[in-house]
Amino acid sequence: MSGSPRQPQLEEAQKDQGNGEDRSGPEMLDPPQNPEGASSSPMAMAAAPWNQYHAGFSCSEEQFLFSWQTLPTVESLMGYSINVKMADLLFFLFTKYQKKEITSKEEMLQCIFQGCEEQFPQIFRVISECIYLVFGIDVKKVSPNSHCYILMPALGLSYDGMVPGVQSYPRISILIIILGIIFFEGNRATEDIIWEVLSGMGVFPGVEHPIYGEPRKFVTEDLVNEHYLEYKPVPYTDPPEYEFVWGPRSLIETTKLDVLEFLAKVKDTTPSAFNEWYEEAVREEEARYHIPDPSEWP
Repeated sequence: MSGSPRQPQLEEAQKDQGNGEDRSGPEMLDPPQNPEGASSSPMAMAAAPWNQYHAGFSCSEEQFLFSWQTLPTVESLMGYSINVKMADLLFFLFTKYQKKEITSKEEMLQCIFQGCEEQFPQIFRVISECIYLVFGIDVKKVSPNSHCYILMPALGLSYDGMVPGVQSYPRISILIIILGIIFFEGNRATEDIIWEVLSGMGVFPGVEHPIYGEPRKFVTEDLVNEHYLEYKPVPYTDPPEYEFVWGPRSLIETTKLDVLEFLAKVKDTTPSAFNEWYEEAVREEEARYHIPDPSEWP
């Protein structure tokens, strides 16, 4: 599902619909535009449901189940008209995420769904899934029985890749995809494989992406400096090649099983469908929480 990346201009989405006034300040996400049809806003692009891209994804047991070529391209989200309520809710929730504020069902109904409350459950479900898969942001209940929600990075990660002082978007899902590639490649993956996979999703090194920005610095510098990845030369290669492994911060904050669960949602399957990788992840999870029986004590 690769193709030439399209380059919508972020500036187009920053103009007020009525008078052309620029309403976007530093670190503010652009509001939804063109409510009658598709929007050029990256946020609105991301609001198209991912479900439509899951259809038909299957591999035989003999094949590599997580076939990277069948990942949904982010670019493929751009050509679909979206419900204006979806775009409004997406912008509303991102504003809450940026401000680190809790929201509630009552607040969302009052701000966005007055007169059409019956639309809320379905749209909220779709947008919550979109935010999770495209940006790696989890919309979580504050408590099991409440209707209050908080947005936070998925899988227990504490870094979202947003650039301070400029309009940018969370890039947690890119990190999770890379951690998955490394796991599937035997706990280390060459740089060439990383870019092959990301390019298949429409994310190209050296090319500005409308949602994820220019990814090369993010992958080879930012995630390395934040200790989520380690970037090492491959011994005895000429010309020199490089590979990635999980960094210490990734090992502390998340697990292989968490990553598999995320990737399973992308592929609309279950973690156990990943066969030996699932078995390895479960073994590591059990070892992490294993309390030795007294008979095993030294």
